[in-house]
This record gives sequence, C-alpha cells and structure tokens, in this order.
Amino acid sequence: MVVCQAATVFSISNADSCLSRRPALPNASYLTLPVLLMAPVSPRLPLALKLLVSAFLVVMVPVYYRNYGPTNFLYFCDISLLLCFVSLWTERALPASMAAVGILVPQLLWCLDFVASLLGFHVVGLTDYMFDANRSLFLRGLSFFHGWLPFLLLFLLKRLGYDRRALWAWTGLGWGLCLVAYVWLPAAGTVLPDPKIPVNINYVFGFDDAKAQTWLPAPVYLVGWMTVLFAVFYLPTHFVLRRFFERPAAKPVAAPAADLPLGNELFVV
Repeated sequence: MVVCQAATVFSISNADSCLSRRPALPNASYLTLPVLLMAPVSPRLPLALKLLVSAFLVVMVPVYYRNYGPTNFLYFCDISLLLCFVSLWTERALPASMAAVGILVPQLLWCLDFVASLLGFHVVGLTDYMFDANRSLFLRGLSFFHGWLPFLLLFLLKRLGYDRRALWAWTGLGWGLCLVAYVWLPAAGTVLPDPKIPVNINYVFGFDDAKAQTWLPAPVYLVGWMTVLFAVFYLPTHFVLRRFFERPAAKPVAAPAADLPLGNELFVV
C-alpha cells in the first residue's frame, strides 16, 4: 500500500515536472489527444451547396460535350466552373481565387449584356447565343451558370478567403489557354459541319466569331490581347479582392512527437 502511494506521488510529480518544461510560446494551447480526436470538424461550406453544384455538373458536362464538343471546356468560364467545383469539395481557397481573378469581370459583363438584350439593347453581344432559336431552351438554360457563377465565387471567397497566389496562377493558366486556342483550335470564320462547335475560343482571333480581326497581324493581336487580359481584367480584380477579402485561415500545426511533454497530449500552435 505504501509502495503504491509512493509510486502515485512520483508519477504526479514527474508529470508536473514535464508540464513545467513546456515551451512558453504565445497563443499556444495544449489539447489532450482524446479531446482532439473527438472534437468535430465543422465544414466551412454547406453540404447542400456542394451536392447542388455537383448535380448541375453531372447534367451539364455530358450535354455540353455532346452539343459543343470537348473544346468548349477550354473557355475561361468553363474552366472557372470546374475550379469552383474543386474548391467546394476540398474547401481550399486557391481554385476559387483563381476563378475569381479570371472571370469575375467578364461574367458580370455577361449578366449586364443579357439583361440589356432582354430589354432590347445591344451591348457587346456576349449573350447573343442565348437568343438563338436553333439551340434548345434546355441547352440555353444550362448556360445560365454564367449568371450565378460570379456570385457563388464571391460566397466562396467570403467563407474560404482570397489566396494571393491566384493572380499569377490564373495568369499562367489563362495565357496557356489562349496559346492552345490560337495554335490548335478553329479560328474565327472557320466553317464547321456543326455550327454549335465553338470557334475563336477565348477571342484569340478577335471579338467577331464570323471573321478574324484584320487591323493587326494575328500574333501581335494575340500578345496584345493577353496583355489586356492581365492589365485590364486580372490585375485590377486581384487588387480589389485583396482589399476586401481576408487571407485563407491557416490550419493548426501539431508539434513533432519529440516535443510532446506527455504521451497523451498534443501541443498546438
């Protein structure tokens, strides 16, 4: 009995000695392993939203593939929708931040152009295909994602934060898509057997799909267009998002096992 009491006293004093040697770091907390494992991790994005966007893509992707072909998915807006999907399920800020840098301004312009067309005004013609009777109402209805995508991206940035790396990540991706469209995809004015197959993807040959621009040599126009995309669309959007949205929250980092004072505790900074 005396031996057991002595062992207990030694164990408690040994634990107190370990606790006294804990590093005094600011903003540090000690969590026991059972508490850490049992604590629920709340997702920052609602499951219903994830399932809703996923269901939309399950319908949209095969329909678009059948009607527009695989090259349609190289448009900036379609790439941004897929990046949005990745951010929804991974809850990482970078994919949504890239999409926001790339298409927030063009998609808001799409919304403006569509509303103006409904009222009988012509702005830039971005949404002319939405009034094309040769396309089914269902097919045109799927294209309404251009209208709600920018608002969904803003919601994601509010929940996940804005990753400052997005400017250069999207610029590299966007310029790469422009080069692919210029070198390998049909130019403006190309007549294809199926008129729904896109030409002049991402406007690398000018703003008129029926004919390429002629006031500049094609390579010079391409370089100028890529420069405009960065200077007029990407960079200002980056500055605005950086101003109004916080950085992504850093995840807690557990200390190495050698730094743990007790076998059943974790040190979290």
